[in-house]
Amino acid sequence: MDDAARMICLADAAAGEVETGMTLGLGTGSTAEAVLRALGRRVAGGLEIRGVATSRRTAALAEELAIPLVSLEEVERIDLGIDGADEIDPRLDVVKGRGGALLHEKLVALACDDYLIVASSEKLVATLGSRVPIPVEVVPFGRQQTASRLRRLGFEPQLRTSGGPEGDAPGAETPVVSDGGHVIYDCAIGAMVDVHGLAAATKAITGVVDHGLFLGVARSALVVESDGSVRRLVAPSGPNLGRR
Repeated sequence: MDDAARMICLADAAAGEVETGMTLGLGTGSTAEAVLRALGRRVAGGLEIRGVATSRRTAALAEELAIPLVSLEEVERIDLGIDGADEIDPRLDVVKGRGGALLHEKLVALACDDYLIVASSEKLVATLGSRVPIPVEVVPFGRQQTASRLRRLGFEPQLRTSGGPEGDAPGAETPVVSDGGHVIYDCAIGAMVDVHGLAAATKAITGVVDHGLFLGVARSALVVESDGSVRRLVAPSGPNLGRR
């Protein structure tokens, strides 16, 4: 089965989790957009929901699909968040942020009573960091110094630009700017031994706004296999470290 057909299977399964009357956290990225389109089909069929968008891009698509939106400031809690991921480990800790909306995605995720990750089976890893770099959202002022501090943690930061991740050097392309007005460094590090320690150390760097490590946030995941079948993964029991 090709990737487009697999995404439809996954998106339909995720949209099937939604009940009328729910307030949803609407993620950002290609997988989240597939889910949004599936939700749009259900809304056209009479499903009554409202969404909190994690980016302007998501908000524009939701409006096109006639999905009502509210801001995060207008809600006390969100019933269910649905979003994609770039890596998923056995605890359902994930790496997110390749879509450039990691800060807003995390703020919405932490307001959700339940949070569902949707992804293809290729995103499953034994250890975070082994497949993709970790996106880190950074204040533009003094960004080179912030990047140097990230290097001291063992990262190899590359400024994300309009042409993709590139070096932060004279003549580089225009940096990608998040909806929050920040730049993003894609920070390669390889498989991480102490994910929670590195997450805390990264967040503590002056100049760092947030990172793409979503730890203890997801309670379940829907994963689509190569044949289009969708299976559910459930996070191990224990303290939910991501929620506050």
